[in-house]
Amino acid sequence: MTMESLPNFEEINIQKYLEVLQRRWLPLVGIFSIAVTLGCLYAFSLKPSYKAEGSLMIKTNSSSSLTGSPQDIGRLEALNVNDNPLETQVRIVGSNPVMEKTINSLNLKDSQGKPLSIPDLAKQLKIEGIKGTDIVQLSYKGGDPKLASNIVNKVMDSYIDLNIKANQTEARTAKEVLVMQVPKAEETVTRAESQLRRFKEINKVVVLEQEATAAVDTISKLGNQISQAQAQLDDVKGRLEQLRSEAKVDSKQGVIASELSQAPGVQKVLAQLQDVESQLALERTRFEPENPTIKNLEEKVAALKSLLKDRTGQVAGTAQITDGNLQLGQLRQGLIADITRAQAEGVGLERQIATLSRQQDAYIKRANNLPRLEQNQRELERKLQAAQTTYETLLKKRQEIDIAENQKIPNARVISHALIPDKPEGPRKTLFIIGGAGVGLFLGIIVAFSLDLIDRSVKTVKEAKEVLRYSVLGVIPTQGRSGKAHYSRAGLDRPIPKIIGRDIPYFPLGNAYQILQVNLKFLCADKPLKSIVITSSVAKEGKSDVSANLAVTMAQSGRRVLLVDADMRHPIQHHIWGLTNETGLSNVIVGQVSLDASVQEVMPNLEVLTSGVLPPNPVAMLDSQRMATLISHIGRDYDLVIFDTPPLSGIADAAVLSTLTDGILLVVRPGVVDFNSANSAKEFLTQSGQKVLGIVINGVNTKNEPNNYFYDTKKRQIEQDLVSSSLKKISKER
Repeated sequence: MTMESLPNFEEINIQKYLEVLQRRWLPLVGIFSIAVTLGCLYAFSLKPSYKAEGSLMIKTNSSSSLTGSPQDIGRLEALNVNDNPLETQVRIVGSNPVMEKTINSLNLKDSQGKPLSIPDLAKQLKIEGIKGTDIVQLSYKGGDPKLASNIVNKVMDSYIDLNIKANQTEARTAKEVLVMQVPKAEETVTRAESQLRRFKEINKVVVLEQEATAAVDTISKLGNQISQAQAQLDDVKGRLEQLRSEAKVDSKQGVIASELSQAPGVQKVLAQLQDVESQLALERTRFEPENPTIKNLEEKVAALKSLLKDRTGQVAGTAQITDGNLQLGQLRQGLIADITRAQAEGVGLERQIATLSRQQDAYIKRANNLPRLEQNQRELERKLQAAQTTYETLLKKRQEIDIAENQKIPNARVISHALIPDKPEGPRKTLFIIGGAGVGLFLGIIVAFSLDLIDRSVKTVKEAKEVLRYSVLGVIPTQGRSGKAHYSRAGLDRPIPKIIGRDIPYFPLGNAYQILQVNLKFLCADKPLKSIVITSSVAKEGKSDVSANLAVTMAQSGRRVLLVDADMRHPIQHHIWGLTNETGLSNVIVGQVSLDASVQEVMPNLEVLTSGVLPPNPVAMLDSQRMATLISHIGRDYDLVIFDTPPLSGIADAAVLSTLTDGILLVVRPGVVDFNSANSAKEFLTQSGQKVLGIVINGVNTKNEPNNYFYDTKKRQIEQDLVSSSLKKISKER
């Protein structure tokens, strides 16, 4: 791999940044100048001052341990692990009470003779902790060296005095709190003991652990008894089921049937009924059914049945008893007796199981409640223990506070008193000027890049190529400082483009259009272009400029050219050429005038067809058969027809007209079209299947382009030959 093949990303990025700074040089220079000016003004406004310095050492008051008093009084500790207590003391040294005491002690005055304010003193006084040490450095700058020294020393003395008073106040406050808290702690202990006692009395608690063990054993025993009773009950139910199947009667009916079998009155009537029924059956074999004997016997049977029913009802009540159960044998009576006994035994077992289950539920409920009772008991015991510990601690602290109350030892001592400075400390003016320049340069660069990021317009030729991805057929540079590409006219709200050779010099725009002409020629070498549509993504990109000057260039090369102003919304070609617009393209399409009567010659080989009367619906007019016929007719009379159409943004005129021509030439102007509009135009042209010949980048500032050799007169011909050869290859591939 050669060095030339290695990608140089850093160089590309640096070039891009330099292009941004080149485009935004004006705000950068403005901000830089303002910052340098402010730095100079501030540097020269500073006056010489004297600086006095002193230092304090912050330490923990350990003398309390010698007397047995609590070491927490006056102790310096950080709230967090990473915090430094020295920072807290720095804040205290610069607090309002210390500043106020210093002002009152030295009787400090301001320039108007009034007492110096605390903020004014704090501005001149610098307090900082030296990292890695317990030393606080104090410094004061002022015009009076002696006063500066006195202020530093007084601030340190005031801080030490206030620190001593703060420690004594802390001890007194702690004692007052303890005096009130000791009786409350004693009352808390008494209340905790009473709550624990009442809890044990209400819940009948002696030893919860033993009670829990006994409850588990009892629940287990009751479970075994219930299981045994359940097994016996299952056995009884099985025997009862077997007895019922053998007796073929349930227990209640069996008892009633047994009682009826032993009732004399029922059995006597039953015997008489059986005799009469037997006699009736015998007589029916001898006599006809209408015989009086048969009738008499039937009446007796009915009477006996009624009597039997009454007597069985007296014994059985409402129970239904069949005639077969009125006389039971000894075996069935024995089975019925066994059924009755088994049923009674089952009822007894069920009641036993219910009783045991209730006892078991009661023990389970008690056992389930034991953890809660144990938790409550432990909580009450913890409260009692905590209350006792607090009470004992408060009693001990109260004795220790009495000793610490009379101590007068501060948490700091003076290491070095401030001396009177003998030399003034002048301001470093050069440093402020250089700092202002650095800040101005930094802010200027930030503003330049911010403006460039906010600006979403296409800024360079490279960006135009990347966003549209069409072949670049021409690059039209901007006019120099001495000339403008447009001029204004009274009554017209937009500038009028200028024509090469007529309004502006030929160089360099003429050469750029010559390159565009050659590229269009080689684009379709086998079949020359007869008609093209020139449009842009948005307005003000110069598509009318390109249309007019390209037509001039083509006409100067000897080709007969017709320039048609197809922008029937905002026409401009008649203003460019100084023509009337009474009749034009719209009039020719509707047949009001002929083409020859509307075409106006503006220079040799170049004729212009203005837009004519503006129609209400230009799209419908361009998308008509008359327009297709007109283009076909024009193509026979002219070597090239150029259509100046409206922009693509929200308007379909160019897209409709391009279907009748050889293709579209898209004009792009950096700084006017943004990325969104360019992407929308690209997407519209792709989706609608338009034939795009290429793009013409208009209004390019050659100084902002890294490849500005394209416009160098010595290398222009080489570039033109390279582009032409590449376009020939493209045309052959097509």
